[in-house]
Amino acid sequence: MEIFGGSTSNLNMNLYATKKTAAEGMLDIALFLANITHMKTVIEQGAGYRYYAAVLTLISFSLALQIVAGILIIIIARRDLNEEANQKRLDSLNNITTIIIFLIFVTNIFISVFGMERTGLFARMHF
Repeated sequence: MEIFGGSTSNLNMNLYATKKTAAEGMLDIALFLANITHMKTVIEQGAGYRYYAAVLTLISFSLALQIVAGILIIIIARRDLNEEANQKRLDSLNNITTIIIFLIFVTNIFISVFGMERTGLFARMHF
């Protein structure tokens, strides 16, 4: 069977999966740090901020999901995909991780929407 001009025997699935998992982990860390920075900003604005409780709750939920996703990513990365006994479990863990990452994505959309401040040019304009 050919895959993009090469044979499957040349493709080390375990190495590919490990690199993919490492990339996901790095993106998770970047988002985690961005959410912590956003949480710090909201806390500094204080409870007088219009969506203070909502944004803090959403950021906390996102951070918790990111921790779970990070743990799952570490578990997936440490298993050998080439061992047939691990493949079904790794597939399930990968599916669960994908669902969690989707939930993180949706949560962060809401964080962005509620976390926007009216500043600059658009603050003076009333639509």
